[in-house]
Amino acid sequence: MEHEQTDGIDPHVYEQRWVILGVLCLSLVLVVISVSSLNLALPTIQRSLDASGTELQWILDAYALVFAGFLLPAGALGDRFGRKGALQIGLLVFGLGALAGTLSTTPEMLIACRAGMGIGAALIMPATLSIIVNCFPMRERPKAVAVWAGFAGVGGALGPITSGFLLEHFWWGSVFLINLPVVALLLVLSAALVPTSKDPDGHPLDPIGALLSVIGLVALVFGVIEGPELGWTHWATLAGFAVAAVALSAFVGWELRMRYPTLDPRLFRNRAFASGSAAVTVAFFAMFGMFFLLTLYLQFVKGYSPLEAGVRVIPNALSLMLVAPRGPALVARFGVKRVVRAGFLLVAAGFTTLSFCTASTPYALIAVALVCCGTGMAIVMPPASQQIVGSLPLAKAGVGSAMNDVTREVGGALGIAVAGSIVASIYGARAGFTDVIPDEAAREAATESIGQAIAVADRGVEAGLVDARQYDAFVGAAREAFTDGTRVAFLTLAVLAVGASFLIARLMPDRLPTRTVPFTRSAGADAPLESTPGQAAGSRG
Repeated sequence: MEHEQTDGIDPHVYEQRWVILGVLCLSLVLVVISVSSLNLALPTIQRSLDASGTELQWILDAYALVFAGFLLPAGALGDRFGRKGALQIGLLVFGLGALAGTLSTTPEMLIACRAGMGIGAALIMPATLSIIVNCFPMRERPKAVAVWAGFAGVGGALGPITSGFLLEHFWWGSVFLINLPVVALLLVLSAALVPTSKDPDGHPLDPIGALLSVIGLVALVFGVIEGPELGWTHWATLAGFAVAAVALSAFVGWELRMRYPTLDPRLFRNRAFASGSAAVTVAFFAMFGMFFLLTLYLQFVKGYSPLEAGVRVIPNALSLMLVAPRGPALVARFGVKRVVRAGFLLVAAGFTTLSFCTASTPYALIAVALVCCGTGMAIVMPPASQQIVGSLPLAKAGVGSAMNDVTREVGGALGIAVAGSIVASIYGARAGFTDVIPDEAAREAATESIGQAIAVADRGVEAGLVDARQYDAFVGAAREAFTDGTRVAFLTLAVLAVGASFLIARLMPDRLPTRTVPFTRSAGADAPLESTPGQAAGSRG
């Protein structure tokens, strides 16, 4: 009876499952923080390494681009050769990239280091979730996945706080150096505690499918990243989307012919898998779009320092961390559909509140909006993630986790790109106040962004060309133009969340998966699920 209750999981692993979850969540936070922490360091890096604007953009984007592109192959490698090994190799690669980043003396070196860290992150992130689903019996898995999903959101919020603190006390390289003791600790803990698991049948790899997925996802994320910078109709942006369309179409065609595909496209016939993927994409689209807008608003409109701005997003992180573990209880009581619908509506309420924020808005109102957003995300992401990983057999947990992570990365990149484009277009249209600047180069810079406008005004004060009254009028006009843009961007995100609350919640099955899916050629279909306790369950090693 006890063996059945644990789904055949090794007794020692079962006893330590919550400690193992803690190690894996810390590994996840390490990866997610590296996505969101570098923005605040860019001005310092620019001065220290004499980096151009394009080089700064690639220092920021190289990590996300490589990370997203290699997730599916990394998940497949973990399934085939062992997820614990993938986690440890990923930690080592990530740590070496961080060490090299600390020692970088040129922008090109730092870009290469960030790309290397992206490869390490692609090995780490799918391994964390796939090991979790192999360590917990099905009855406890929703709560474990909920904790994992909560920490994924917390990592995004903690990034600016961490980097803000380090930049106020140390040099820019500390943003990378801080990763090394964490990586060393995780290598020791993972070696001692984390069990190994893999596909027990040892199905062959799919190198052509893996290559096509890398090309397609890298090209897609490239197009999304470059769209706001170069313009959505620029040839490079369009080329990125064209290559993505061709490569991903070829990937689908190839996978349909493979006996053992990297990711069977038929899985998207499964409503749980498809709706879960859509929900995670929309959730991270909204969350990263919000973090992007809020970071700029708190610093350039409210006038907070980087650390002060980071501290003020803590209500969002706390809501995610405290509410996410309670998600499974809500699902058990009200069903998946109602919970997901309520979560997206809470997010929409938070965004609607933020859309009315101006320079004079009290922080208490911002905090309430952040709690709404964090609580909504916390009850949407766990069931959505569980629908994805629960739609696949344990033998393919790495690929399921990687798919969950791909939706997060693509959604997050899209959210930043779309929110940034909306704000930039409206700010540019409202930037008539810059006509008072006689210097054409300075006027053009001030038209590009609110940060540039404030920098131009500061230089005018330092040169004695602008008095206090003129400064206040100019900066006030810049802030008003920017908040006009954030109002539209937040309302757009709110409309998206409302749409998701009805469309995705309607399509999503009302129950979480309760039995393990056997690996068959038609595993993606909406077929009855068979119970296969203990398949690929965690074992010591």
